[in-house]
Amino acid sequence: MKKSCVVIGAGAGIGGAVGKKFAAEGYHVALCRRSDADGLSEMVGTLRANGGSASGHLLNAVEDDALEDLLLEVEAIAPVDTVVYNLGAQIGNRSLEETPLKTFELGWKMACLGLFRVARVVVPLMVARGHGTILVTSATAAVRGNSGQHSHAAAMAGRRMLCQTLNAEYAAQGLHVVHIVIDGAVDAPDTLGKMLGPERFEALRRTKGGEKDGLLLPEKIAETYFHLAQQHRSVWTHELDLRSYSDTPWWNHEINI
Repeated sequence: MKKSCVVIGAGAGIGGAVGKKFAAEGYHVALCRRSDADGLSEMVGTLRANGGSASGHLLNAVEDDALEDLLLEVEAIAPVDTVVYNLGAQIGNRSLEETPLKTFELGWKMACLGLFRVARVVVPLMVARGHGTILVTSATAAVRGNSGQHSHAAAMAGRRMLCQTLNAEYAAQGLHVVHIVIDGAVDAPDTLGKMLGPERFEALRRTKGGEKDGLLLPEKIAETYFHLAQQHRSVWTHELDLRSYSDTPWWNHEINI
């Protein structure tokens, strides 16, 4: 029986690459993103042209009441075996005084509330089948606070604890939740590229990208995600961090204070 993989946050970086990998492995892939209907349509078309099964869905996973209905809609196509929660919660470096309450709350909604809403739908389905995987993309901020990261660090730390809590409650019933710390810059034009701007992003690619392998490559990240979804329960990974060989691990960095 065909299985589904739902990717929430399916941009041209990690989300899109993970969707491509799961489609190539025979899953029906539901790609969900907040905007850019043309980009979403192109991504779905590419997966189908390569022989994969895919559907595209424009969805705001934080504000849209249709999130739960969408998950059930995909479940009707093929049982949801894997969910990739790849929604970022970065609102940029802001001082305490420059972080309005709504902005702080937005980070929490993207990092935690959206994931909680997803879990409320898919966890009972997965538990009923005795297996299922939720792969949660996270960031260094989940394990280390830093200057200007009031919203992001608090939100991502909450995401990490939600993953741990879900595992504590449901692992024995077949649910595998993985918190994945992306500890470095990803070669993704629609995330890092937008944050830095085209010129700075291309400059970073010239100095660290390409054959230098100094940027995390989305297609290589996707291979890890797929491996995690196939792990035997006797050797489950619940948390791991990914970074380029040339980057200093988060625990060896000085904190900017």
